Amino acid sequence: MPSVVGLLEQHELAARRRVEGLREEADRVQAELAAAEEEWQEWAIARRRVGTVLTPDGGSIAVEEVVPGPVGGSTSRQAAKARSQVPVWREGLAWSVLSVDYQRILGALADRDRLHQGPLTCQELAVLFGLDAVPAKVEALRSKAKRLVARGWLAEQQPGRFTLAAGVAGPGGGS
Repeated sequence: MPSVVGLLEQHELAARRRVEGLREEADRVQAELAAAEEEWQEWAIARRRVGTVLTPDGGSIAVEEVVPGPVGGSTSRQAAKARSQVPVWREGLAWSVLSVDYQRILGALADRDRLHQGPLTCQELAVLFGLDAVPAKVEALRSKAKRLVARGWLAEQQPGRFTLAAGVAGPGGGS
């Protein structure tokens, strides 16, 4: 009969091998991700350049919000995250076309609308989502809310106070 210490050593060895295998796989995935982000950046730059050339007013209209490039580090592995695409709202467009962050904002405002409680500020949204109401978190929410306003999902009748736009309803559908 094997000893308890021997069994523990066998389990430890198996766990160590699994960890090493997962680390190798994680390194491979990181390398693949870096290559894909680099390719995405090249396409985003090309699209932006073509959009600038093709705009009738010589490029003074912003083509898209996606801005490729490093995010603050000098390492080649750090690259900009792809931002979520927010389509222009139209009758019948479901919330499922939006990323989870945008759906969460819409959900909070839909709840307020359903309860007839009025608009919310981004600071109130941050607190509602359990985030620290620090400027970085609030500004991230404000950026998303402003993007939703620009695309017709939200309304901002008073500066900094957001509600669902007319016609936008619950998460089951866009109208």
